[in-house]
Amino acid sequence: MAKDKTKESPLMQQFNTIKAKYPGALLLFRVGDFYETFGEDAIKTSQILGIVLTSRGHGPAGDIELAGFPHHSLDNHLSKLVRAGQRVAICDQLEDPKSTKTLVKRGVTELVTPGVAHSDNILSQKSNNYLGAIFFDKNQLGVSFVDISTGEFHVAQGNAEYIDKLLQGFKPTEVVFQKSKRKELLELFGDKFYTFPIDDWAFTTDYANEILNKHFEVNSLKGFGVDKLQSGIIAAGVVLYYLNETEHRNLKHITSISRLEEDNYMWLDRFTVRNLELVNSANENATTLFNVLDQTSTPMGARMLHKWIVMPLKELKPIQERLGTVEFMVGHEELLAEFLTHIKQIGDLERLISKVGLQKCGPRELCQLKKSLYHIESVKEIALKTNNPYLTQLADQLDPCLSIRELLETELQQDPPAVLAKGNVIANGVNEELDKLRAISTGGKDFLVEIQKREAAKTGIPSLKISFNNVFGYYLEVTHTHKDKVPPEWSRKQTLVNAERYITPELKEYEEQILGAEDKIQLIEVRLYESLMQQVAAYIRPIQKNAFLIAQLDVLLCFAQLAITNHYVKPILDNTKLLDIKGGRHPVIEKRLPPGEEYITNDVFLDNDSQQIIIITGPNMSGKSAILRQTGLIVLMGQMGSFVPAKAASFGIVDKIFTRVGASDNLSSGESTFMVEMNETASILNNISDRSLILLDEIGRGTSTYDGISIAWAIAEFLHTHPAAKPKTLFATHYHELNELANTMGRIKNFNVSVKEMANKVIFLRKLVPGGSEHSFGIHVAKMAGMPPKLISRANEILKKLEIDRTEGQSIKDSIKKVQNQAYQLHMFSVEDPVLVQIRDMLNNLDVNVLTPVEALLKLDEIQRLIKN
Repeated sequence: MAKDKTKESPLMQQFNTIKAKYPGALLLFRVGDFYETFGEDAIKTSQILGIVLTSRGHGPAGDIELAGFPHHSLDNHLSKLVRAGQRVAICDQLEDPKSTKTLVKRGVTELVTPGVAHSDNILSQKSNNYLGAIFFDKNQLGVSFVDISTGEFHVAQGNAEYIDKLLQGFKPTEVVFQKSKRKELLELFGDKFYTFPIDDWAFTTDYANEILNKHFEVNSLKGFGVDKLQSGIIAAGVVLYYLNETEHRNLKHITSISRLEEDNYMWLDRFTVRNLELVNSANENATTLFNVLDQTSTPMGARMLHKWIVMPLKELKPIQERLGTVEFMVGHEELLAEFLTHIKQIGDLERLISKVGLQKCGPRELCQLKKSLYHIESVKEIALKTNNPYLTQLADQLDPCLSIRELLETELQQDPPAVLAKGNVIANGVNEELDKLRAISTGGKDFLVEIQKREAAKTGIPSLKISFNNVFGYYLEVTHTHKDKVPPEWSRKQTLVNAERYITPELKEYEEQILGAEDKIQLIEVRLYESLMQQVAAYIRPIQKNAFLIAQLDVLLCFAQLAITNHYVKPILDNTKLLDIKGGRHPVIEKRLPPGEEYITNDVFLDNDSQQIIIITGPNMSGKSAILRQTGLIVLMGQMGSFVPAKAASFGIVDKIFTRVGASDNLSSGESTFMVEMNETASILNNISDRSLILLDEIGRGTSTYDGISIAWAIAEFLHTHPAAKPKTLFATHYHELNELANTMGRIKNFNVSVKEMANKVIFLRKLVPGGSEHSFGIHVAKMAGMPPKLISRANEILKKLEIDRTEGQSIKDSIKKVQNQAYQLHMFSVEDPVLVQIRDMLNNLDVNVLTPVEALLKLDEIQRLIKN
């Protein structure tokens, strides 16, 4: 039964009216000094924030749940609500309660969602917070990304695979899409993103062009170079529409829109980004490449590094510019230290100037902006003296914005409060009226002290004091001990347990003067501060350019520090199709070694003519995967513009890195290990080029031995005989049979990761050497893992039997059957023994074609436990 709205209190009627406009959002409703939530919102809020849930009657309609918190706690609580996946509508009082005798007017001033947030408490300093939009066009998809905390705005279009790659790289915290395309979204990109559907009418060409042209104040998008990306433009238009719908209309800091050029960056599909653990890892407490490389001095530098890692360059000139600058800084450590001294003081200039555009910038943040501009001037001066082409070009583009810096120096107090409402923000000498009112305010308070001293002396009341409250204003307080000394002209206002409170005509006169001055001071300061913000906003573009340049310099200085500290070398990049790494190391693994232990380095050589594919065999745990990963990471770091962990490295530009490294089950979505493996491998084989680098690890192990060998063999053949491309490939496998490929295919070479056997023990040397390996040492690994000794002994017996039979030409299947038959003849069992029957049934039910070595060992362990019991 619907509630009778006539029985609701006026406050609840107002709440319900506003709530109806934001049905999917949690509404924070400002009531006095608190933000309150009601009903279902209150239940969610109390659970997420851990605050008390109460109920209160709001008229005859009955009780309603209620949970609230003080308004000054908004930032802390808002961050928790948004991180919990809530859309939060902030409803503020739009007028001063003192100015109205009726219900205060209220309205939503901001709708905060995971992708539309700018508060420091919500955002991560070292990563962007992108809102993404996807448009499903007939033949392709359009995508756009915006970060309102930095002003970045990007657009692209292409097939589903390319859009998926961009989504994995940008990792938007929220994605908006056509309401009618939910099924397609889930099929193509899964359910890993926080999404919000938008009505289809917003996804039109005319609307997108209109809203974008209006925002950028242009007649055409040609000047941005995106006018041909019609699908992308529609997605970009939806982004601005969504920002408008979430009450974000102050967007002066979004000054341009840039096209994501697929041809400018190395192709890293989502499997590679995941498998190489570039910026994230599925493993808990794992160290990523970003963790190791991030020695940046500013948050905006860290965000730039993040982009460079997932979008390495594939144009030689800009790569060599970066490498040259790093080399210069490595050779000038004093200069490096001088740069860092100033860059560390600049802080997060990118998000700081964005707050000016959003009109959310506090006085203390404006003061930080002023200090940053001083340090930018110092960086400019240092860079100009270097005579380094890159640094002098950077210096020419840096703009210290002297006029706005001077304005901030003149008009702001030297150490202003964080919040404008606290006052004393505008400096003395800026506004004559403000100075006069301040003199009245401070002078009046000094006069109050004089009144207190004078009246205490005149009345003989030594404990007399003057205080203030919102009810009486200023008053004189006298303890009961001295109340008989109070003059008759004082007016008593309040009696307390231990004292009396009085006012005098003189006190009231000065109260009006002081309070009137304080109210006027606040109004003038707000007006002057807003004017100052508008003047600073005119400099958003040059300050954003400064932030971009300083972030780039920060990353290059970070690379120089890494090169010095970690003994990285400058790679030689060219347009050949060689890959030659001498003494390569894994940048992450070497940092996690115990103190004093040296990383075992390895050489890798690949080309398109003599050694295109290397088959790497060797036991598990010997370091095959590490060699594959470090090769990919060295190439990637070089094309980012970083020095690399090696004794020497030279290679031609790589346009794509593909990896299939390690198990990556996706059982939660109904896909087996083998199915995931084949999906990833198919993606590689369908996208290879002549400049690709492919890293394959244990392909085919998710199925039976014969199937696995067949698939792995066919993949190696396919890569070797491809008519249009000769991708450089490292192929690690436990299938020793693949070594036979080198006998018939000239560009396939066999290598193995060497081991040493001593006293029936295996020592992993982790060194890549020419030639294939004949043993997997799986039983040795099982022993190291702590398998029971009897199980290991039995596994060795079985292995010896299988090897003898193999030399005699028997198949694996026949040999295993023979071993099973021997198990039936164990003398400890009688024919009627139920344990024997159980073991016999167990062995009969085994399918040896799909049995892996580890599963065989576990099955033997199970049999042994049956015998013991």
